[in-house]
Amino acid sequence: MEKMENKKKLVEAITAQEVDFAQWYTDICTKAELVEYSSVKGFVVVRPYGYAIWENIQKNLDTRFKATGHENVAMPMLIPESLLQKEGELVNGFAPEVAWVTMGGSEPLEERLAVRPTSETLFCDHFNHVLHSYRDLPMLYNQWCSVVRWEKSTRPFLRTREFWWQEGHTIHETAEEAMAETEQQLNCYADFCEQDLCMPVVKGRKTEKEKFAGAEATYSIEAMMKDGKALQSGTSHYFGDKFSRAYDVTFAGRDNTLQYPYQTSWGASTRLIGAIIMTHGDDDGLILPPAIAPIQVVIIPVAAHKPGVLEKARELAEGIGKYARVKLDDSDKAPGWKFSQWEMKGVPLRIEVGPRDLEKNQCVLVRRDTREKQFITLDELPTAIPAALDALAKDLYARALENREQRTFSATTMDEVKALAAKKTCFIKTMWCGSLACEEAMKAEAGLSSRNMPFAQEHLADVCPLCGKPATKMVVWGVAY
Repeated sequence: MEKMENKKKLVEAITAQEVDFAQWYTDICTKAELVEYSSVKGFVVVRPYGYAIWENIQKNLDTRFKATGHENVAMPMLIPESLLQKEGELVNGFAPEVAWVTMGGSEPLEERLAVRPTSETLFCDHFNHVLHSYRDLPMLYNQWCSVVRWEKSTRPFLRTREFWWQEGHTIHETAEEAMAETEQQLNCYADFCEQDLCMPVVKGRKTEKEKFAGAEATYSIEAMMKDGKALQSGTSHYFGDKFSRAYDVTFAGRDNTLQYPYQTSWGASTRLIGAIIMTHGDDDGLILPPAIAPIQVVIIPVAAHKPGVLEKARELAEGIGKYARVKLDDSDKAPGWKFSQWEMKGVPLRIEVGPRDLEKNQCVLVRRDTREKQFITLDELPTAIPAALDALAKDLYARALENREQRTFSATTMDEVKALAAKKTCFIKTMWCGSLACEEAMKAEAGLSSRNMPFAQEHLADVCPLCGKPATKMVVWGVAY
């Protein structure tokens, strides 16, 4: 009875998804102790548990980056206004979101300094000083940092005025090498999301309207959340030699002439934590993919005051710690409260061990996603735990993929598009003529924005549903965070 009452009290603090998905999301961010709102509007404190998730994302992505030759660097956080303005499209694209420093101590600055919204300008300025010859290429750099964008509407992880991310910046001798880098890093993000975050994504190219300011081409991975909305989860940009020319970045080529290198940038941010919440979470809280869960296994002693129970729990924790991230909750709180607390935090597996279990040399293994209980002998744990973690990860991916497939539709006319969009939030695939006017009309008439033009193209019709002209590309449309 006490277990059920404690669980009920805790769960009542979370708004049900079906009642208010946005409030459910916010409740999890705060109740699972991921973030706390700061005294500066639009900024948040990322709490230890939230940051531990980000650390695991960093670690896994950083390993992937380094495996392909990328090195980490650190750039200044302030950009002189004159430097930011050298590339017109970039400064125009970010102007409404730039925060400015105008005072140094009590003295006004001679030139305004932008708090970096992104670092292309800083990297170009650096490349200008350190690049000399084709022998120096490629330069494959990445940095982990925070950036500031003065957003009008904010929500934890999804859109805050300061957020944490990585931004890769590379320069290459040829356009072909730069384009290969752009594709390679997009695939890196896709593999990470699908393998480590258990989150299926759609890979494709952004339309001209949606591409990054100053880029020749922008590619993205788009994930679908449980409510049918899209979340852009990573982007990779090909700049050609546009930025190099704007910032006079040159090198001596193989023919001993001055040439401009070809540039890329690519990034993923803490909004991936938001993606994890909205892809896998339920009305009891988080469900974390094992690869990035700070704690993969939590051990809950039952009747811990009974002889041998706590000692065995500690012994189990020591053994499990050799192959999984484990936490022993030996606090004096009731087991039922602990169950609810660690479910809220999304720990993939729970082990319960009590006096009767000790008599049988067993424990209870509980999966967070299905709450399936298994009685496992203690000797089986070294194989049972990795197997359960692997099965949970595969099931998380399968459920997320099923949600996307059930909420993805094809349409050949605007009447079909409007009917689908009015019925439920979903992905809608249509052909498109490529015109900006039709893209804007889709937003105005159906409330949908282009997510991307998938690499996996389908021929759904011969004409664009908006204007009836010949269609050249299939686009995925949706409502996005």
